[in-house]
Amino acid sequence: MKMILAAAVAAVSFAGAAWADPAVGTWKTQVDDGAYAHVKMSKCGAALCGTIARTFNDSGEYKSANLGKKLVWDMAPAGGGSYKNGKIWQPSTGKTFKSKMTLSGSKLKVSGCVGPICKKQTWSRVN
Repeated sequence: MKMILAAAVAAVSFAGAAWADPAVGTWKTQVDDGAYAHVKMSKCGAALCGTIARTFNDSGEYKSANLGKKLVWDMAPAGGGSYKNGKIWQPSTGKTFKSKMTLSGSKLKVSGCVGPICKKQTWSRVN
């Protein structure tokens, strides 16, 4: 009986790893208004959310008032490394954009639009 239980636990553990979203992890944003961030992407229900984990400027790492704030939310996997129907907040302007992402290896292309105004960045994987 212990062998069956151990096999079941192992199977569930491996299945969880196999089902992990490939965009989960920490990503470095591009510089915006003289600063950049490390964003920790994690599951939030069936979607992905990203929180500002670290912030940097020309002097190095600093403690921004935005630490711990959600930068990305409701990013729904759409297959093939694509994510859609999400939102992204731009700290330098305070604006929230409708957003989508595309994962390709260690690069995450993030774009967002408010009306006709669209912005995009390519983030690189930290871990």
